[in-house]
Amino acid sequence: MLRAGHELLNGTVTITRLNAQQLDQEIQGISSWKVVNGKLRRELSFPDFVTAFGFMAQIALIAERDNHHPEWSNVYNRVTIDLTTHEASGISERDIAMAKSINSILSRLL
Repeated sequence: MLRAGHELLNGTVTITRLNAQQLDQEIQGISSWKVVNGKLRRELSFPDFVTAFGFMAQIALIAERDNHHPEWSNVYNRVTIDLTTHEASGISERDIAMAKSINSILSRLL
């Protein structure tokens, strides 16, 4: 059985990009995320650098486990995260799932 957002094409599992309607529906369920330049984006501020970096370390473990890595930057206490699925040339269910995981971690930190 294939996961949602995956298709079988010539014996290979492919990840499909969400269409505009699907994306509008999904983004309603992930607070504080917006679409910027075709990517899901969240901008965060933490009390200090150590907290910001600790947060990034937690996300890195999930990203490695799921083999789905964010595009992100960190300047002192600020972290900007962009999520996109290169294989789908846009936002997929993998990005929605990652955003939800990130929000879950944030709910425990903030």
